[in-house]
Amino acid sequence: MTQLAPGFLWGASTAPHQIEGNNLNSDFWASEGRVPGMERSGDACDSYHRYREDMRLLADAGLGAYRFGIEWARIEPVPGLVSRAELAHYRRMIETAFELGLTPVVTLHHFTSPLWFAQEGGWMDDHAIDRFRAYVETVSPILDGVEWVVTMNEPNMLAIMVYMARAMQDQQAAGEWQSPTLDNEGPRPALPAPDTAIGERLVEAHHAAREALRERTGAKVGWTVANRAFVARPGAEDKKRELEHVWEDLYLEAARGDDFVGVQSYSSQWVGPDGIEPHPQHPDNTLVGTAYRPDALGIAVRHTSEVTGGMPILVTENGIATHDDTRRIAYTGESLEHLGKAIADGVDVRGYLHWSLLDNYEWGHWEPAFGLVAVDRETFERRPKPSLAWLGATARQGRI
Repeated sequence: MTQLAPGFLWGASTAPHQIEGNNLNSDFWASEGRVPGMERSGDACDSYHRYREDMRLLADAGLGAYRFGIEWARIEPVPGLVSRAELAHYRRMIETAFELGLTPVVTLHHFTSPLWFAQEGGWMDDHAIDRFRAYVETVSPILDGVEWVVTMNEPNMLAIMVYMARAMQDQQAAGEWQSPTLDNEGPRPALPAPDTAIGERLVEAHHAAREALRERTGAKVGWTVANRAFVARPGAEDKKRELEHVWEDLYLEAARGDDFVGVQSYSSQWVGPDGIEPHPQHPDNTLVGTAYRPDALGIAVRHTSEVTGGMPILVTENGIATHDDTRRIAYTGESLEHLGKAIADGVDVRGYLHWSLLDNYEWGHWEPAFGLVAVDRETFERRPKPSLAWLGATARQGRI
């Protein structure tokens, strides 16, 4: 058993575009239905209207934290026009979390941007940093009392999405959409590595947002990084370190001045002398094609702690895409065992937020099921799975 520090956060995470529905002014909404192979998000889970119900499910299960996002495209639908009604909406969400005894972990950018921002040139435009900082300054007043703020979700994955979006504009290069959260399986090409130039721009944006938040709030500020949990084959240690810099360490090193860093881990990948080894198709693979590797979370938090010099870690996403909830419980239990061993060895972990609270829109696809709660897409009825009660019971023990 690993005893956890007082105040350790137990909860679940979501992303606004994946659950809210009808994010009409975002760049991702504009791509849906236009790009081959991409399904539409539509009403999603209608959580824009049903957020209280979602939060109550968490609270009633015995969990104490909820990570959710603010959608920039709703706050600023056109440049310079701020929706006071949308600011009030997200403030009501924060206050609802407080009312239900939940600690809100608020994400300010989770992959999607206003369509006008993308049309201006997106993150590589000369005005991108000023645009993002102005948005962060605009939402800062509604963050009163919020302890944990994430500036940006998975900038290493966002760098891939920006690169792919630019490539898709070349009609000759356009192929079927591949969500960055789906692993290579079958005939689809492997995802490209994050573009370093785009990554460096996102680092600049994060630092600008961090400065703005520290000037205006008392929140702990950080960002989250998708951890690949690379493991080297004999003789491939140098190749592993080379890949880690491109995929993770550029972003982890940029977090060293933050108050915490979010670790997001699902699976692990082998690295050979020639690079990342494609994972073969196997009956045990998840619905997104990744290997069943609950040990990845321990690898991820240890690597993150090493690169950042031991800074506080919040596990902001960890889960499995499966329709078998018994398998979800088994995977999560094993992941927590590995997390507990890392904590016992001195890794400073402040919380565990499961991905995801709801089965939701998985960036172009509806099939992958990550949720602790199933959602009927016709009626929006929430159907808690046994894994929700199991995680709540685990949280109440106060140890792993």
